[in-house]
Amino acid sequence: MLGIFVGLSAALFWPELTNMTLIRSISGIRGTIGGAPGEGLSPLDVVRYTAAFGQLMKKASGTKKPKAVIGRDARLSGPMVTDLVRGTLVGLGFEVIDLGLATTPTVEMAVVGEGAHAGIILTASHNPKQWNALKLLNAKGEFINAEQGAEVLRLAESEALEFAEVDELGSVRTDDSWTKKHIDAILALDLVDVPAIKARNFRVVVDAVNSVGGTVVPELLKALGVAETVELYCDPTGHFPHNPEPLPEHLKALCDTVVKHKADLGIAVDPDVDRLALVSEDGSLFGEEYTLVACADHVLANRPGDTVSNLSSTRALDDVAERHGRKRHASAVGEVNVVELMRKVNAPIGGEGNGGVILSELHYGRDALVGIAIFLTLLAKKGLRTSELRKSYPNYFISKNKIELSPGMDVQALVDAMQERHKAEKHSTLDGLRIEFGKEWVHLRKSNTEPIVRIYAESDSAEKADALARRIMGEMKELAAATPATR
Repeated sequence: MLGIFVGLSAALFWPELTNMTLIRSISGIRGTIGGAPGEGLSPLDVVRYTAAFGQLMKKASGTKKPKAVIGRDARLSGPMVTDLVRGTLVGLGFEVIDLGLATTPTVEMAVVGEGAHAGIILTASHNPKQWNALKLLNAKGEFINAEQGAEVLRLAESEALEFAEVDELGSVRTDDSWTKKHIDAILALDLVDVPAIKARNFRVVVDAVNSVGGTVVPELLKALGVAETVELYCDPTGHFPHNPEPLPEHLKALCDTVVKHKADLGIAVDPDVDRLALVSEDGSLFGEEYTLVACADHVLANRPGDTVSNLSSTRALDDVAERHGRKRHASAVGEVNVVELMRKVNAPIGGEGNGGVILSELHYGRDALVGIAIFLTLLAKKGLRTSELRKSYPNYFISKNKIELSPGMDVQALVDAMQERHKAEKHSTLDGLRIEFGKEWVHLRKSNTEPIVRIYAESDSAEKADALARRIMGEMKELAAATPATR
């Protein structure tokens, strides 16, 4: 039996589970706090996976006293998880540089700036408050690759771990200077025009979901010369007032507050401030997909080179790149894949359609702070209102859906059958299957852990995008009936 769910929000891919959950993957360890070891993100699991990662990075460093940078978002479990991570790294012999409350991009920059050998960000990104996670960084301040991630999982499961003797234990020092260093680095970019921003006397509303962005984003806006900042949910208590993923259904309060205060712009960030969503002065959503589009418009006008986004990102980025005589290169989904391709083609800007902006000259990581600075510069220099800037870009809509397949279904065989059916259309198998129908496209990606296929479809209207998704899901239902189960 094939279950079909049409038009589901991407937020449902990370449900607010009430049962204990622990997700071990090559990109990090994520889970709900509490429960038995191995079922939720228990203290034992935090120690086990921190130790495995630390041992791997210590060996790679070639030194007995390696450095590691850590930082956390404001979620409730952060202090407890921080204590466990710090103690474990000290037990391995690391010098730990603890940034305290810090954004994900700030930690990434600090790893490089401190000459550290590793970094761990304690954040579950956009997941609800009961979640936490270990985001694992290499010496470049970038997410570890698949091979390193697999080795972390192997070490943790085998418990082939060895800690330092008493005379070789590590140490901890705190450093709260990196947020300012991060902001100063943004202000130093010639892509950022503070006088132009000041001249517009912008009034901006910020929804930071009561996490670290509640202090950092207003500090950045002040430094940029924004005339007035209206703070909404900017107390970093970790008590998220709504689902923390910056999707349309979660931003009604921000939209209403922008209109109420006659603001020029609304800004929403996720708990660790690597995703950026924007609201126009009339309360309409700028669109998460269009955060990167607008930032790329400004950067490509001032830097040589192409741009990069993943296969599930809007075609509007292709169109904007073409305006500047450039090209959009498509990577597999995942920040590490975007970064790898950006390096390969020497792209000045890239990112993902979830509001993730990567400016390579600053650092290779999604960074909502630099996205804010670039966007405000573009808005100021063009002399437009936010809604007018949005209307200057091609209008596309993405329908995000998933199909749940019955247990035992050979998911890859189903995707392969879809490829065969549409072999005459332009398509890519770089990451699942992406099929182009003129200026429309559909992207099918199977889950590595569940019998699920995620289906994104884009067209020039929401109705057409939904219709394309329904058509493709109908074809998949037909093919599923003839697809054998796996053994």
